[in-house]
Amino acid sequence: MGLKTVSIISNSKDKERFVKYLLNDIKALEHMIEHDMIESGIVRIGAEQELCLVDEHWRPAPIILDILPLIKDERFTTELAKFNLEINLDPLPFEKNCLSVLQSNLLKNIKKVETALKNVNAKVLLTGILPTIRNKDLNISNMTPLERYHALANSLSKLRNGMFEFHISGTDELITTHDTVMFESCNTSFQLHFQVSAAEFVDHYNWAQMISGPVLAASTNSPLLLGKRLWRETRIALFQQSIDIRQSKDHLREQSSRVSFGSRWIHDSIADAFKEDIIRFDTLLSNDEKTNSMKLLEEGKIPSLDALLVHNSTIYKWNRPCYGVFNGKPHLRIENRYLASGPTLPDQVANAAFWFGLMSAMPKEYRHLADKFEFDAAKTNFLKAARDGLDNKFMWMDDKKYAAQELILQILLPMARQGLINAHIDKPDIDHYLGLVEERVNLGKTGSQWMIDSYNNLRKTGTRDQALVATTAAIYHRQQEMKPIAQWNLATIDEAGNFLNYYLHIDQIMTTDIVTVKEDDLIDLVANIMDWKQVREIPVENEKGDLVGLMTAGLLVNFLCKSDKEKKQNSRIRDLMNKNPVWVSPETSISDSVATMIEKKTSCLLVVDDKKLVGMVTDRHFVKVSAKLLRDLK
Repeated sequence: MGLKTVSIISNSKDKERFVKYLLNDIKALEHMIEHDMIESGIVRIGAEQELCLVDEHWRPAPIILDILPLIKDERFTTELAKFNLEINLDPLPFEKNCLSVLQSNLLKNIKKVETALKNVNAKVLLTGILPTIRNKDLNISNMTPLERYHALANSLSKLRNGMFEFHISGTDELITTHDTVMFESCNTSFQLHFQVSAAEFVDHYNWAQMISGPVLAASTNSPLLLGKRLWRETRIALFQQSIDIRQSKDHLREQSSRVSFGSRWIHDSIADAFKEDIIRFDTLLSNDEKTNSMKLLEEGKIPSLDALLVHNSTIYKWNRPCYGVFNGKPHLRIENRYLASGPTLPDQVANAAFWFGLMSAMPKEYRHLADKFEFDAAKTNFLKAARDGLDNKFMWMDDKKYAAQELILQILLPMARQGLINAHIDKPDIDHYLGLVEERVNLGKTGSQWMIDSYNNLRKTGTRDQALVATTAAIYHRQQEMKPIAQWNLATIDEAGNFLNYYLHIDQIMTTDIVTVKEDDLIDLVANIMDWKQVREIPVENEKGDLVGLMTAGLLVNFLCKSDKEKKQNSRIRDLMNKNPVWVSPETSISDSVATMIEKKTSCLLVVDDKKLVGMVTDRHFVKVSAKLLRDLK
């Protein structure tokens, strides 16, 4: 996230000082562009690999601070959460065997992590969102304890002035809130960098925006979050909402999210994009070391534009404009941030080859896009790809509409091939990596589709948690084989492994599809619901959604036997319910939960988090669990 030495802007004086340096950096950048100081005549590519660390139960392992000292390599760095890690790969000239070298470098660096993990019984997993991640993993205690993360989190929370709200709809629906930015740590990505000259930047950046939809559709890999089937690339919606400081009451006012696709084509230079961000987004952080960039230029030195770098690091465009200095020369890059980590190294490099090839190709007819294509159509293509993946139709040039597979296979893949040929990339690499994309798109078998198909199949015979664990374990095992996603078999229930992986805590077996009633409802209503649903227990909530009691068939039968007609007609559930039902927290072990039920002589146990009902188990759940365990022991 930019410089490591940053601090929160806590007062107007700090803000004024930082903004002065920020504006000075913009002037310096424009000066370097106007005087042809930006490097040209060479294209370099780069990549950042984010990954998950998982324990022996396929859950997030918050151990990054323990293993980084064992790796001893400055290319490895922390992420927001202790269970994630980032590898910054060395830039490569975009030529010859750079694609196979990229995969080789990725493999070597991941092997370093795996070596460091051997003594702590943990593993590396490449996936956009870890299927087994739970709400409790997103606790602030799992945030990496470095100032820059806490500074950003505190600043965003202060601006939000309330809970972060999440509402993502797919096959299932996620509606929840969280008090920190930690939901963002669910996301892991494979970020690509493509160097562009100053003169070519506007056309290349707009072209990068244009191709984002179909490139994303071919590579989606994060359909599951907290056991919910959401978007094909759920990271897109989740990242935006996890750091969105806009309030729902501000719906009448045009405001941009700090995570966005953008709102228009750029026209003049990279400085145009940076200026727009300064206009639209408040400064959150400041770098501790202040440098006068214009003064450095006057002294014949190249500035690093630290203030601009810090501000840019708090704005998360899916195609991010970047400035940097390499070997003493300033350069410009476009950073592709929308590709998920995984599902395999070959698939990742295939995605990179597709994008790099398209960026290199950029046919003449796609220049000056602002005059030829509506920005909103490109943005809509991107959002449709995130939601539905390859099951899409995209708007394209000349008002044509293409099915996703048709556009990719017939137009964009040949274009990417020509771009790689133009860059003198080795033909075996071109054939191999673009072939993987072609196979994947032909079969419609992206990482997301494989996950959804596996999960749906596993749910026919296993619990939700068992299916999530089996899916996660299967991802790891197939990644180790290095076979591309198009050749993967579906996950099997046996891959969930030992029952301790999925039968440890009560939230792993509880039902979340719960019928409830309100305390002011009629007794007749709850009697009919019990009859219709064939259930013996129904939780009772108040108007705020807080758990206030439990209605049972026993209480109902006793009431109906002893009450006269008038009392039966006028009584409310609050008059009859058990006002002190037995409940446990989601983290309670299954063994402790069983002991509680035996001690309290109850057949129903409610699962409550912060006064809110989140789940429920009955004696019938334990019969099912016992049957599964007995089958596993055979």
